[in-house]
Amino acid sequence: MVGVTAAERFWERVSATSPPLPGWLLALSALAAVLLVASPALWRHARHAVTIAHEGAHGLAALVTGRRLAGIRLHSDTSGLTVSAGRPTGAGMVLTAAAGYTGPGVFGLGAAALLAAGYAVGLLWALLGLLALLLVQIRNWYGLWSVLATGTLVFAATWWLPAEGQAAFAHGATWFLLLAAPKTVLELQAKRRRGSARDSDADQLARLTRLPGLIWVGVFLLVDVGALALGTGWLLR
Repeated sequence: MVGVTAAERFWERVSATSPPLPGWLLALSALAAVLLVASPALWRHARHAVTIAHEGAHGLAALVTGRRLAGIRLHSDTSGLTVSAGRPTGAGMVLTAAAGYTGPGVFGLGAAALLAAGYAVGLLWALLGLLALLLVQIRNWYGLWSVLATGTLVFAATWWLPAEGQAAFAHGATWFLLLAAPKTVLELQAKRRRGSARDSDADQLARLTRLPGLIWVGVFLLVDVGALALGTGWLLR
């Protein structure tokens, strides 16, 4: 009975709705996200969070399409690698490869939908759950540290911040994902122009589908900009 009661209390806390953020706090959360994305010094560190979302999206797509996930690595230069086993061609491989650069934007859009419904606390616990699932697939020490550090930050916000602070943190994280997603696509294309990304997701998709890599970059950007526009509308509603 004690276990059931504790579980019920936990569920009540997770599923509780939060009141809308005051306008000034909503603007402050958006400004914090803009600074993280726009400042080169801050972006060098904050980009690791986007890599986690990017590789997590690859892994989730691999599992959904029936591929066997063999492990995920995150590196100190903000690159990453997701290895899955299965057919080297076909729809499953295409969807897995396409999920990386679209994943952060789609995650941000899902987060914006939860916030629009008032589930700020639920969003933070959902993030913790996803990070825990990702953790068991990490196959290198830096990746382990990166996911643990991110999870600790989210847990601290969930456990110790007051309700309004939790909602502000959740909004800031959502703004960050929505804004960072298209920036990583632009960075990808800049590397491709310099010839330093010959094995990028876009170029792998070009080999899989015979569509030019630039077309896939455009698809990534269209999805992420669309997620930003729609998510912004939900957050400001």
